[in-house]
This record gives sequence, structure tokens and C-alpha cells, in this order.
Amino acid sequence: MLSLSKLRYRIKSVPPSVLFTLLTDSGYNIDRMSRCPIQDNCSDRSVYKTVGSLSCSNMQTGMLLVRSVITSTTRSFSSMAGTILVQARDPAKLSVEIEIAIDERRYDDTWKLFEQHMQMEGFPRKSIVNKLLTSFTESLEAKWLEKAYGLVERAFEESKHNLLEKETLIYLSLGLAKCGSPIPASTVLRKLVAMEQYPPVTAWSAILAHMSLTAPGAYLAAELILEIGYLFQDGRVDPRKKSNAPLIAMKPNTNSYNIALAGCLLFETTRKAEQLLDMMPRIAVKADANLLIIMAHIYERNGRREELRKLQRHIDEVYNLSDIQFRQFYNCLLSCHLKFGDLDSASKMVLEMIQKAKEARNSLAASMFAFDATGNDNRSPSGQISRQHLIPRKLDGLEKDKFIENDIVSYEEFARDRNFMNLEAEAKRVLQTLLAKLQMQVELITTEHGILQPTERIYVKLVKAFLEAGKTKDLVQFLIKAEKEDTLVSNDDSALGHVINSCISLGWLDQAHDLLDEMRLAGVRASSSVYASLLKAYIKADRTGEVTALLRDARSAGVQLDSSCYEALIQSKVIQKDDQGALHLFKEMKVAKIPRSGHQEFEMLVKGCEDNREASLMSKLLKEIKEGQRDDNGVHDWNNVIHFFSKKRLMQDAEKALKKMRSLGHSPNAQTFHSMVTGYAAIGGKYTEVTELWGEMKSFASATSMKFDQELLDSVLYTFVRGGFFARANEVVHMMEKGNMFIDKYKYRTLVLKYHKTLYKGKAPKFQTESHLKKREAALTFKSWVGLT
Repeated sequence: MLSLSKLRYRIKSVPPSVLFTLLTDSGYNIDRMSRCPIQDNCSDRSVYKTVGSLSCSNMQTGMLLVRSVITSTTRSFSSMAGTILVQARDPAKLSVEIEIAIDERRYDDTWKLFEQHMQMEGFPRKSIVNKLLTSFTESLEAKWLEKAYGLVERAFEESKHNLLEKETLIYLSLGLAKCGSPIPASTVLRKLVAMEQYPPVTAWSAILAHMSLTAPGAYLAAELILEIGYLFQDGRVDPRKKSNAPLIAMKPNTNSYNIALAGCLLFETTRKAEQLLDMMPRIAVKADANLLIIMAHIYERNGRREELRKLQRHIDEVYNLSDIQFRQFYNCLLSCHLKFGDLDSASKMVLEMIQKAKEARNSLAASMFAFDATGNDNRSPSGQISRQHLIPRKLDGLEKDKFIENDIVSYEEFARDRNFMNLEAEAKRVLQTLLAKLQMQVELITTEHGILQPTERIYVKLVKAFLEAGKTKDLVQFLIKAEKEDTLVSNDDSALGHVINSCISLGWLDQAHDLLDEMRLAGVRASSSVYASLLKAYIKADRTGEVTALLRDARSAGVQLDSSCYEALIQSKVIQKDDQGALHLFKEMKVAKIPRSGHQEFEMLVKGCEDNREASLMSKLLKEIKEGQRDDNGVHDWNNVIHFFSKKRLMQDAEKALKKMRSLGHSPNAQTFHSMVTGYAAIGGKYTEVTELWGEMKSFASATSMKFDQELLDSVLYTFVRGGFFARANEVVHMMEKGNMFIDKYKYRTLVLKYHKTLYKGKAPKFQTESHLKKREAALTFKSWVGLT
């Protein structure tokens, strides 16, 4: 056996990496660092440097382990006579093995070898770290992407981010976004910006596109545009300086704006989208045709009718709008008229469309007739006249297959594209997919041969709005004008008849009778089935006076009732024990030679609507009225007033408008309060006012049907965190987590580090009030939630 002095000598002569390998091979766990104090009599630096990673309760235990290992390997030391260095895991050799495993796509072995290197020497050299990251990204497997992201996080925690190359991080972010992990993808982009390794917009717009396919990703995409755009607001960056070239290349462009805004629309975060629109002129982003249409959708969703009217001038002047884009804009404008209850503008717009469509059809028919008369010399192969000569607007240019690539190019190919042109093209393809989904939401207007035409859906919405507003006369006049220009339903049916039958089905008998009276005064004759259905409804409701009046109106209009009406009337007389009246009706029926087998048109029509056997105008109207909720049109007007004052930072006027709005019986909604909160936040220092408003919002929501949405709560949370109101902030976080709403923790972690980095960082004072203690606990709770403690 070796003496203790020789043992120490042997230990000193063995490098730490060799002893590390021997201990590992002997089955000891060397994963954690021991914090045991070293005794003076056991202060051998070589031993402690190596065994410092052993888990032990005291130094004696650690020395026993070392002695055990040395004793068990003494024979090996003696027999090999100093050749033990050959058996050690050389870090350089380990790096070579890592590279070989990466090249052979042995990811499990790669990760094990990498972990060994981290335990022995820390991070390997820069080339290996980046090669490992790109290889894991190429796999597009969630497991390895998670490992790669964790490695990046660790590098930043240990201040080793200088090992990470910009192109590698862009590639990793793209892979994460493609695999449906928008949160880590956005975090990598944010870290690049923080490192001042600015990614070009052609690269990060593709990452943004894939992020926008999910709800959290779409919200983060908007946040990224706001954060990056803030750097360029109001000409902060001088483009003339060559040193600013990488930063200028990162500036948001029209394509990135289109992507972020389309994502906001699809996932209904349109107030966040409007914040992006407000930033556009401040960073000099120009709108193209797609952006103009997206703006129209946002204004319609947020009830900005005046903005839509301003936008209409630009739409009419743009020469390269497609049919689909043109249709989308006017669908938004028409929908906004209905939202504000402006039935005159909406009905006028529909009638103009019908009239222009009729003129265009007549012109087309005349042109084709003249074309046929001139012969077939210049006939197109299909035998039809070319649309380019008749329709100035382009055909719908959307391709049938909008395929989003779920694979990723190799890093070698990715690195060759120095200007990221392929990524830019990929971003545009994903954008087309997002726009296609938006186009599917257009339901009020269609196009035929490039001509705008109203759909049945708009008639249904207009009828419902007219009836709810009690404008029966205006409804009849509108439908009569519409039927003169075009046929709304089949030639055998009348739109007015369908509307009246719908009212009868819903039990709105007075409205149905009013419509019949207006029809009669306008000189429009209703069919016998309409009178019959209303008459039976009156009989069923036991409204004798109305039955008599309706019979008189029918006879004066020359309408002959069918046998089912007579049978219902006779049965009613019998129930009332009016035998003479029943006999008189029977004789009248016999004299008029009305057959007994009366038709049941109305009953069959209603049953067909209930069974969804046909999508007639009546069935759609019934569904709209039964399922739809009545809009409070005044809310949109007041929301616009409050939004205007808040945007101009005239918060006293906004508060007065809110009070007036409530006094008039209009209930504020999430959009109302969002305008107020963002207005206070823009002024700065109005945290007490937001706290009071938050209390008012909670009490109002508990007493009404108002629901908090993500955008409203996020704006409240941002204001509370900025002002250091952490107790309220924790309250908002709890509410958002309860509602499964996405919260951007990275944003709030950055906000805390910027404004409250040293808050409650030291030890708590021995004496403090209960209020101060609660504030401290709330702040520490929030810091822990964002990952700062």
C-alpha cells in the first residue's frame, strides 16, 4: 500500500481532468458542486479542485471517497507506470467526438458528450457550439430544439453569448417558429437585438410569419414590431451613417407589417393592431394594396367609420386592387354602417350596387351581342369575349394551394443566402395564406365578372336592423326598390313575403301586419299564403279584432283565401259557439268553390327552415334574429369620442365623455376602458387614476355582461408594473391566468429590470409597517413570477 505522503504526491501529479475521469468511471456522481469548508489539515488544492464537485456533507467524507478511489486504482497506477495520461478524456479529443457525432446525426450521443465537456471544461469552442445548435435545429424535433434553446439561455446566463453567431440564432429562431414555439422564437430575436446583432427584416419577417399562425405568436409578433419600431421612431436613426447600416436593415417594412396585422385580425387582437397603425407614419412605413385592405378590416372591427371613409379615397385611386380586395373593402364599409345603425347609408350602398350590377350586365350582354354579330374573326379560343376589355380590375390573384413549409433548409444552404432572399419569399407565401383566411370572412358582398353584388346575408342583416329600429315603412320601400332592380330570391317568391312570414314565425304579428299595410299602400300585392299565415296566427292567438280587420283587408285587396283559412275560421267560430258565423263561412266557401284540400305552403316552408333543408332568405333571417344579439349602436359612437380624447391625451374630456355615455344608458365595453387605460399610460404618472379605473371596471363587469379581454388586461398590467403597483399587477396576472390568456413574461421581466431592478433587493428591514411588508411581498411575488428571483 502507498503511504499517505506518496498518496498526496500521486494526487498532485495527476491533472484534474484525469482524476475527474477516474472518479466518474468508478461510479461516483460528480454533477453538483460541494459547498463544504476545507479544513486546514486537508487543504490540498489539487485534491479540492478535483473533488470540489463531489456531493458530501463534510471534507472528511470527500477525502474518504478520494482515498477509496485511489486505493482501488493503485494497482492500475503501478502497473501502467506513468502512462495513465493516455486513458484520460482529453477535452480536445472530446470536442472531436462531438463533431463526429453531429456529422453522423447521433443527437443522443452528441448531447451526452456535450454535457461531459460542460462538466469538465465548460463550453467548447465557438465553432462546435454553433454547429451543435444548427444541427439540432435542422432536425426540427421539439426535443432537440428545446435543448438548443436551453443551451442559448445558459450561454446568456453565464455571459458566454459571444460564442453565439448571429446567423445561428436566426436559424434557431426560424426552426422554433416553424415548430409552433413562438415564445422561445421571439425570445431569441429579442436577445439578438439586445446583443446589437441586428437581424435583417428580410430574415425576421419570415420568423414573424410562422409565429403569426398561432394566437400567442400573433400577439408576440405585434409586440416585436412595436419594440423594434420604437428604435426608429421620429428619425432617431440617421440612415446616412454607414455604422447604422445593420440597424437600418432591421427596420420594419410593409411586408412585416402586413404579416403582424393579419395575425392580429385572425386572432382578434385588433386594438393591438391599431397601435401598429399609429406607429406607421412615425417610422415611415408605406402602405401597399394588401396593407390598405388590412387597415380597412381593422377599422371595421374597431368601429372607426370616419377612418374607413378617409381610406375609401385611397382605395378608389389604387389601380392594382384585385376583385377580392375591392370586395373586402366595401364589405368592411357596409358592415360598419350596420354597426352604427346607419340604415340609410347601408341601404343606399346596396341599391347602388344592384343598379350598377344591372347596368354592367346589360352592357355586357350588348357587347357580346355586337361581338357575335361581327363574326368569329377575332374570337378567343374559349368563344367568349375577353374580360380585360370590359372589366378594368384584375382577376382574383390568390393561388389555390397556399402551402406552408413545415421543413427547413439545411444550414449550409441557409448560410449561402447572405441577403435572406429565400426567407423573404417564404414570408410572402405565408402572408398569402393569412390573407386567404381573411378573405373567407367576407359575407355581405360578392363579385361576378368583377362587379360588386350584395349577398342574401346583407338583406337579412338589413331586414333585422329595420325591424329592430321600427322602420317598417323604410324597410318596405327598400325591398320594393331592390326587387325592381334585381330578384332577391326565386321568381315565384317575394322577398317581402319571406320577411312577413319570418315575423309571423317569431310571433311579431303586429310588425307583420304593418308590413302588409305598407305593401298595400305602395301598390304591391301580397300573395294569399301571406294573408293565410297571418290570419291563422291571429286565430291561434285569439285576437278576434285583428282577424276581422285582416279579412276586410284581404277582400279589399282581392285576395282569395284558401280552404285551410276557412277551416281555421270555422273551427274558431265553433269554439266560440257561434254556429251562425260558422255556417255563414261554410256557405261562403262553397259559393267561392274553394276545394277542401287546401295547401299548406307556409307550414311546409317553416318546417323546411327548421330542418335546414334549404338555405332560403327566410331561414337565414330566422337564424339571424334568433341567434344574433341586438347591438347598442350608440356604444360605437361614444367609443370613438373617448378614443379621440384619449389619443389626444385629453383625459379630463375622456372622463366626462365616459360619464355622459353611462348616463345615457350606454354600457361601456372592453374597448372603452382600453382607450382610457392607454390614454393614462401615454401621459405617464397617472397610476392612481388607472387604479381607480381598475376598481370601477371590476365592479362594472360583475354587475353586467362585460368581459375582460387579453388586450385590456395586458394594458392594465403594463401600467401597474411600470408604476410599481405590484399588488394590483398580481391581481391582473391571476385574472389572466384564470382566463387562459397569454402573457408576455419577457416584456414584463425587461420592464422590471429597467425601472425596478434594485427594488426590495437587499435584506428586509427589521422594523416595517404592515403596508410596507405587503408591498414588499407583492413585489417579490411578481419578480419571482417573471423569473428574476
